[in-house]
Amino acid sequence: MVTELTPKRVTRRRVRTRANLLSAAFAVFAAKGYGRVSIEEVCEAAGYSRGAFYSNFDSLDELFFALYQERAELIADQVSGAFALDGPDLDVPAAVDRVTDVLLLDLDWLLVKTDFLVHAARNPAVAQSLLDHRARLREAIADRLARAAGRFELPTVLSHVDSAAHAVIAAYDGVTTQLLLDKDVEHARVWLKQLLTALLTDGRRTPE
Repeated sequence: MVTELTPKRVTRRRVRTRANLLSAAFAVFAAKGYGRVSIEEVCEAAGYSRGAFYSNFDSLDELFFALYQERAELIADQVSGAFALDGPDLDVPAAVDRVTDVLLLDLDWLLVKTDFLVHAARNPAVAQSLLDHRARLREAIADRLARAAGRFELPTVLSHVDSAAHAVIAAYDGVTTQLLLDKDVEHARVWLKQLLTALLTDGRRTPE
């Protein structure tokens, strides 16, 4: 009986250790900047040894990608939920309202993401990995839009869901860049809502 349960206890502990490392790294990255943090500082913040770190991650880059993937999946799920409506028609402005009301607009995350983007821009291998992650996010959004495409008509300029997904991500990137400077989350949500509604409806309807 003990032998059967031991692997489960180890698995739970490993999952908990990984989650604690991710949480600690996020806090340290946000406070100091991605490029100014060492593995030792992450371990100290999490209360673990370097051995615990390397049993879960090969590098800080790999740890960051794990953080990025969590948030990429969250954003994709938020988009999916906004467009998951029953009935023959899709009210795009209403769907945009829902997604912008809950979409991740976290200043600490935006600081970390921007730091890492600069780091990746100077390291081709890291840049390619980040491009791969962004491509998966874009594909997830395109998939959600494709499922809803039968219930609304995309503007002519965005007649393909891939183009629409690129536009959605570009709008999100632009709004969050402004948000980093003015720290006005509510204004960012309003502006993102206006942009997405205009993009996905060709300006035919605007949010109130």
